[in-house]
Amino acid sequence: MFGTWISKRRWRTLRFYMIGWTLSFVFLSIVRGVGTEEVGTLKFEFLDSLLIAFSLGPIMGFVSGLAQIISEERIYKNISLRKFLLIQLLYTLLFMVLLVVVAFGIYSLYFGTSIDLLTFAFDTGSVAIYFYVTCVNIFLSILRQVNLMLGEGNLVKLIMGRFYTPHEEERIFMFLDLQASTTLAERLGHVTYSKLVQDCFNDLGIAAANNGEIYQYVGDEAVLTWPLEEGIHNQNLLKTFYRFKQQLESKREYYENTYDCLPFFKAGVHAGIVTVTEVGKYKKEIAYHGDTINTAARIQGQCNNLGSELLVSETLKNHLDDSHYIFEHIGSVPLKGKKGTVSICSVRTDTH
Repeated sequence: MFGTWISKRRWRTLRFYMIGWTLSFVFLSIVRGVGTEEVGTLKFEFLDSLLIAFSLGPIMGFVSGLAQIISEERIYKNISLRKFLLIQLLYTLLFMVLLVVVAFGIYSLYFGTSIDLLTFAFDTGSVAIYFYVTCVNIFLSILRQVNLMLGEGNLVKLIMGRFYTPHEEERIFMFLDLQASTTLAERLGHVTYSKLVQDCFNDLGIAAANNGEIYQYVGDEAVLTWPLEEGIHNQNLLKTFYRFKQQLESKREYYENTYDCLPFFKAGVHAGIVTVTEVGKYKKEIAYHGDTINTAARIQGQCNNLGSELLVSETLKNHLDDSHYIFEHIGSVPLKGKKGTVSICSVRTDTH
């Protein structure tokens, strides 16, 4: 059961927190164990404290990562800010209690102890440790948010200088556009319309289940990307579009009661070579450049003209399996801003 639950994105989250908490406890061991003397009842030798750190870190990291996954998928944006902050406070307290219990258990297992749990929890110097743990928890949460803003996995690459020099990648880009957006904005007003877009893009998080990366949001438009092999594997790019559509349909009652509409998106997809690099000095961003992106955007712009909700370039279609999906060759279509024509296909599921 755990194997089916643990997706690639969830495993990245768990791994981030497991490594983060392990390193934080190792750092604490170094600070407390090298050139210092313990003031509490419990005396930790440096190597002993390292053993505890490598045992305690993965356990607490798993708990912290699991809580983050639940928060992102089930809680965040689904409740009021006041309730969310209250839940965060309760989680922090419970995390501290669990930390003490697990640390006491590990210490007793490895070294044995004659003191009880309460004495262990309130030993001299414990307040400083709890303060340290709270700061680490806040620091890891901030790092997680920065990682989400840059795109999962990109923070480490950015720190390591992966994007310092432009390099080429073969990627798929999908442009998703909310239909009748101008009409909706006029009818709902800017604030309510912004909440609608916010809800839609929260539901677009389902793209992560098919390894899709949300590259950027531009107004009421979202741009998704995959490395070529990941996007075509198991029809990931097509499944993303139709799962997003199903996600919106499953919340039809909510959208109709809240906004008096069911949002509908159309998409254009293309694949090819792009350049990826780090841009900006005081506001950094990972940017993709190339004709592939422009072509994907122009293909999406043809959806209304051709009466199709999903269009893909024939170049990309040749990489895809036609099982479960029906591709209809439309022909070579002139696209705005391009000298030649681009051969495109419409896509629909075989259940239509």
